[in-house]
Amino acid sequence: MRMLCASTLIGEFFVIGFAGLVAMQTSDLSAGTVWAVSATAMVLSVLLCGMLSRPGGVQLGWLLQIGLVLSGFIVPMMFILGVIFGGLWWASVHFGRKIDEAKARFAAQAADAA
Repeated sequence: MRMLCASTLIGEFFVIGFAGLVAMQTSDLSAGTVWAVSATAMVLSVLLCGMLSRPGGVQLGWLLQIGLVLSGFIVPMMFILGVIFGGLWWASVHFGRKIDEAKARFAAQAADAA
């Protein structure tokens, strides 16, 4: 699960950065405000990559997804991108857990066979 979720979060890192560039040009917010929010979200997306195996890591990832969708009020295209990344996050968590379960089963079978 960690690998799939981390891949999604790294993709979000870049999308957040590009959305910050768009927001700086199209919104009434100051550049400092845009980059304070964008940089915080970008750092959070990278830090979450390391926190996925800890309690609450996946839930924090969901909060980041909600924030991504809500950023659509500043950059309207982020509504669409936020929903897309929310779907990718769901798929990463859902299928990542299935992959982890399958790996555990195969490891248990290999241990029994040895």
